[in-house]
Amino acid sequence: MNRDHELGSRSSRAGLHHLELWTADLAVTEPGWHWLLTTLGWIPEPVEGWATGRIWRHGDGSYIVLEQSEAVIGERSERRAPGMNHIALTAPDRYHLDAIRAAAPAHGWGELFAATYPHAGGPDHIAWYGEDPEGIEVEVVAPGSTAS
Repeated sequence: MNRDHELGSRSSRAGLHHLELWTADLAVTEPGWHWLLTTLGWIPEPVEGWATGRIWRHGDGSYIVLEQSEAVIGERSERRAPGMNHIALTAPDRYHLDAIRAAAPAHGWGELFAATYPHAGGPDHIAWYGEDPEGIEVEVVAPGSTAS
């Protein structure tokens, strides 16, 4: 067996291939996701003829899909239910994290755990927690954090 394919081997490839998020209303959620992801360096990737979805790709090759689907049940995500609790993304530094926090409300993001910013994840963890209009939680982590 090739060592690159052995369980536990290290690779320069991204550990996450892609994440697909469903939305009940792309027109409501897409602007905020576009702002956040492009602010963090993700590149929008147009998909010709796909009016109900958007893709942003990271430099490591992973990508995030936001798709409006008729199969969506309900209008809000519930992070406390079984399933995904939140997505965590990386900020370049604390300066960018503070800038994201300041600009997020103008882009449709609500702040979670504001009273304990930037240490809601613990004293050694520097992050901002936000929620999109449909309740999907995002954690943006600054370098130097040791917990999650």
